[in-house]
Amino acid sequence: MSRIKRGGYVFMTWKNDHAPRHVHVYLDSRLLVKWDLEKQRPIFGRASARVRRLIRELVLEGLL
Repeated sequence: MSRIKRGGYVFMTWKNDHAPRHVHVYLDSRLLVKWDLEKQRPIFGRASARVRRLIRELVLEGLL
């Protein structure tokens, strides 16, 4: 499991998790969105522009 805190959000992924490759994004221990990293769209919930930007940054940094 990887857990990254950035911008007040917590981004969590698990090795060997089910497809598609995705990240869970939490705010104040509440799941906001489960984001599909392959198709760049939500699987569950909604992602604000700020969350989408943070996900892009984390992907570019190789953290997701």
